[in-house]
Amino acid sequence: MTYLQGFLLQVILYSLLWIYDEYVGLLMCIIMTSIVFGLTLFAYVVELIEKSKVPKSFFKWMLISAVAPLFTLLLFSVLFQGDFNWMKE
Repeated sequence: MTYLQGFLLQVILYSLLWIYDEYVGLLMCIIMTSIVFGLTLFAYVVELIEKSKVPKSFFKWMLISAVAPLFTLLLFSVLFQGDFNWMKE
C-alpha cells in the first residue's frame, strides 16, 4: 500500500465517523491526532538518542496517521462552517 492510499483510506474512515456522528468524529480526530503525533515525536526523540533498526517508513506512516485525522477535522469544519449540530443541543 502506498502512502497516498493509506492516507485516503484513513480520511475515508474518519469521514464515515463524521457522517455517522459529528461529535464522535470531532473527538476521534482530535484524540487520534494528539496520540499519534505524540507517539511519533517520542519515537523520533528515542531514535535520535539511541539508533535502532526501525525503518524510516515507520515514521512516514506515523506522520500520515497523524495528519489524516487533522485533515479530516479541518475539512469537515470548513464544510460545516463551524456550525455543528451537537453544539445547538
